[in-house]
Amino acid sequence: RPDGEPAVLRAAAAAGLPVVVSGATGREFTEPAAADVPVWLNVAAVRDRGAARELLRRAEEAGFDGLTFSLALSADWSTVDWLASQTPLPLLVAGVDTAAGVRRAVEAGAAGMVTRDLEMLPEIAQAGAGSCLVLFGGGVRAGADIVAALASGADAVVLGQPVLDGLEAGGQAGVTEVLDGLVREFGQAMQCTGAASVADLGHEAIRIGRALTEPALTESVPAEPALTEPASEAAAPVLRRADLHGALSEPVLDTMNFLNEITYRYPDAISFAPGRPYDGFFDTEQVFTHTRRYLDHLSAQGSSPQQIRTALYQYGPTAGTIREIIADSLRVDEGIDVPAESLVVTVGAQEAMLLVLRALITGPDDVLLVSSPCYVGIVGAARLLDIAVHPVQERDDGLSCADVEAAIQEQRARGKRPRALYVLPDHANPSGNTLDLRARADLLRIAARHGVLILEDSPYRMVSPGLRLPTLKSLDRSRSVVHLGSFSKTVFPGARVGFVVADQPVETGAGGRGLLAAELVKIKSMVTVNTPSLSQAVVAGALLAANGRLSEMNSEAAAYYGEAMRAVLRRLDTCLPAARREALGVRWNKPTGGFFLSVRVPFRADAAALNRAAQEFGVIWTPMENFHPLGGG
Repeated sequence: RPDGEPAVLRAAAAAGLPVVVSGATGREFTEPAAADVPVWLNVAAVRDRGAARELLRRAEEAGFDGLTFSLALSADWSTVDWLASQTPLPLLVAGVDTAAGVRRAVEAGAAGMVTRDLEMLPEIAQAGAGSCLVLFGGGVRAGADIVAALASGADAVVLGQPVLDGLEAGGQAGVTEVLDGLVREFGQAMQCTGAASVADLGHEAIRIGRALTEPALTESVPAEPALTEPASEAAAPVLRRADLHGALSEPVLDTMNFLNEITYRYPDAISFAPGRPYDGFFDTEQVFTHTRRYLDHLSAQGSSPQQIRTALYQYGPTAGTIREIIADSLRVDEGIDVPAESLVVTVGAQEAMLLVLRALITGPDDVLLVSSPCYVGIVGAARLLDIAVHPVQERDDGLSCADVEAAIQEQRARGKRPRALYVLPDHANPSGNTLDLRARADLLRIAARHGVLILEDSPYRMVSPGLRLPTLKSLDRSRSVVHLGSFSKTVFPGARVGFVVADQPVETGAGGRGLLAAELVKIKSMVTVNTPSLSQAVVAGALLAANGRLSEMNSEAAAYYGEAMRAVLRRLDTCLPAARREALGVRWNKPTGGFFLSVRVPFRADAAALNRAAQEFGVIWTPMENFHPLGGG
């Protein structure tokens, strides 16, 4: 409709409501002069800053009351900074869905923001309290939706689709009918809350468990026949995150996605973020060579062509087809001497964590201890399984055994049962710390004394330079250690093959005994059924090629990563010499290997700071806050 926006403007003015019009039409601006209500101009993506300056000048001369601007992949905070610096008009930023984004918007000079995330709205509103306006603009269809948004902390709501529906159905009269109906529903919904006014609304006014778009009360906006769905088609169900598992709202589960998003947004930035191997060490032909070597191995052992085909193409046993080969490698390379039956081959070490946690943690009083900072994967797995996590804070030189024992005793005094301690003894992710030999022996004694299992995760040993200390599992004489392994750093990540060594005896009843590994196999059969046979074949071929000694196969990579680590440390010392970093309050650790180095700075190194670093300096790093289960970092 050529007269669509004027029709919306007239209907909004009649209802006494502010209205947003588009700045992308190229027409002369007459809206502000014709209206008795605030009129805001929506500024589209700023590609030509000269044209944008002209648009802002025309908006000021026409008497617009404010501007709105939407963030996207095509636009970032630098555009917001620029817009705010170019005009005295108040600026509202749409697409802000985190408290950190609110703080960044205020820093840029925005007068307010629009969010579409109802779950995050209370946190966003709290972050913006007293400093900016917070508007909600996602899925408002009924009066009760407005109450829900205001009760969650919004100052106002923005309507989109209902207005367009009314315009399509009946022009100005259709928009008027929509607005009048929403105002009427809003009043009815307010009466049901018992609140005397909007100022008295609190979060308790919202009943959790009902979809945001569910009809609110007794009346709704009449729909034109053209807008009515065919009676034979049921409306698609709308799910709310509040109705899903609580772990899905945890920031820790979004850590990797956030880093991937930043990397995608700034593809030319130098990235210090992911703990991933260097691509230069991979040769595509190795995949075929390793697979062929494994098939030849099966043939040499007497397998028929039919058996070899089955081993490669079929599901295979849940526990894994290459357990003997992995057990041989652990024996010659790590001094871990366990029967093949105590191993389970998993889809990466992440699945191994999930299986072990599900088997060990049996009730609400069971607790998982973790070193803090801690790899996010174990915390995320625990949250998905509703397992209580208790962090043991690392000191500057790493995990203290005294702190571990104190944590065990504290949990027992509270009536809890510490079941296991998750620890990365070698070049930990993300701190980079390594436990010395005495600490390893002390930790094993504490575990045996208190009946607590140690979950040892050590994926960086073989790709680190220098002498390797023995694994906890190789020192384990009381079967107190469950060893989690991964071939992601040593063979290649795309294979997604890991393993777990679980040789702990399990009483099965009637005097029988088995191994914990057998219990893990039962769980795995209901999770992934089996680890892909083709991936296992590639890993087995690599192990056979190295005669089980991954340490020798990765010697070149270990030297490369060691030099990369030393280069970073040298540049840190050069750019921030002792006197300067002392004055600034900056410090870092000096790991002996691994993929991680931890730097402390005197400002909040959060997602907003990372975004600025990528945008303004072309450098990406990993914020530590999500690696601390109880906050910090």
